[in-house]
Amino acid sequence: MGKLSFLAGMAAGYVLGAKAGTQRYEQIRRTSGKVWNSDPVQKQVAQAKEAARTKAAPVVADMVADAARATGEKLRQGRTIASEAIHHDAHRPADGTGAPDTNGTHSDAWAAATRPPGSSD
Repeated sequence: MGKLSFLAGMAAGYVLGAKAGTQRYEQIRRTSGKVWNSDPVQKQVAQAKEAARTKAAPVVADMVADAARATGEKLRQGRTIASEAIHHDAHRPADGTGAPDTNGTHSDAWAAATRPPGSSD
């Protein structure tokens, strides 16, 4: 009988505790909603958003500009390497004879310019 009354007491405590917990949660939720939607809090929220927007914009612009500069530099370096390869290979014809092609150009200049860096024939 002692176990049964203990279990009944636990069940009653759980039900009452859960109900009290739910009621307290709802009370906290309502109060926090009123505070959040109050004029003073919303004015502070608006000021914080504006401050974040005005302070973040220059930082983001600087980050974009830095990325653009870095990309431009990489592209320039790639062109310099390709142009050096074309210039170097322009003096070496594709047939290995040392003479230019019949049309006055070198057929391997395009291959040299489009070859991945570090690769060799």
